[in-house]
Amino acid sequence: MSYPQFSIVIPAYNEAARIPATLDAVVACVRNRGWSAEVVVVNDGSRDATADVVRGFSSVHSEVRLLENPGNHGKGYSVRNGLLRSLGEIVMFTDADLSAPIEEAQGLFDAIARGADIAIGSRWLERSRQTIRQPLYRRFFGRCFNAVTRAVMGLPFADTQCGFKAFTRAAAQTVCQLQTIDRWGFDPEILFIALKRGYRIEEVPVSWAHDERSRISYLKDGMRMLEDIAIVRWNALLGRYSRQVERIHRADLVE
Repeated sequence: MSYPQFSIVIPAYNEAARIPATLDAVVACVRNRGWSAEVVVVNDGSRDATADVVRGFSSVHSEVRLLENPGNHGKGYSVRNGLLRSLGEIVMFTDADLSAPIEEAQGLFDAIARGADIAIGSRWLERSRQTIRQPLYRRFFGRCFNAVTRAVMGLPFADTQCGFKAFTRAAAQTVCQLQTIDRWGFDPEILFIALKRGYRIEEVPVSWAHDERSRISYLKDGMRMLEDIAIVRWNALLGRYSRQVERIHRADLVE
């Protein structure tokens, strides 16, 4: 069996309204660019018709397939589930709102072709590429959280939270099997794990348009993220990120 070169993972929770436009854009890009790619939508226990919409779309677009989480577990869980069950040589995830246009994925793929194990999109390396900026309060809280994350976890990146990251298959298997954070604070954890395991990470500037429908609460979710940072540091002290992981064979993932 031949496998795709790329896997594009889209975590989705109650996205019935905007997932059709997202999938239209992603599939069009895949076909226009001539990418050998699959598009994996991970439904995180949505209460709306997200799963039915994706099933209908996949019935006429062979690139798309649906994965179902066992209930609602969070974005981190969805990303982990999608990346671990993807079939591509390079696996990535993007937000369902496509705040970073999917065409920007080429920059991530190019970074991996240059030798990076992981390529992460950044909204802050070239701020002029932000076509619709976040409100000032969101920018303030976001930068504060990033500064705390960098200081406490030793992450040398301008933007840890951008939902636009790509991995070699080997890096994704290792990092995701060691990941423990299921909700919004998972991004710093996977970067922390990657650095601890010696993976080369390249930060890539991407275009970005803020979506006002973003569900993150900088007060409530920000506090949870700070708790997650403490959990990551505790996991590191216990040596949980140093254990061996199993290699997942793609043949075992094909149903």
